[in-house]
Amino acid sequence: MKVNRRKSMRRGMVMDMHHCVTCGNNLFGTNYVVFPCPTCGEMIYRCKRCRKLANPYKCENCGFIGP
Repeated sequence: MKVNRRKSMRRGMVMDMHHCVTCGNNLFGTNYVVFPCPTCGEMIYRCKRCRKLANPYKCENCGFIGP
């Protein structure tokens, strides 16, 4: 009985889906980093691959371009 309740609770949970600002991939688990834009403070989501390769990103709020 407890297992079924947990499963039903999981189905009812709503998860925020984020996308990498560089490549657009869906981000989930621990495969991404989040940091504030140095200019405006808007949260920027990047996959670890793009960050490791130093692919440029652009803040969607203010247009800041970073490495």
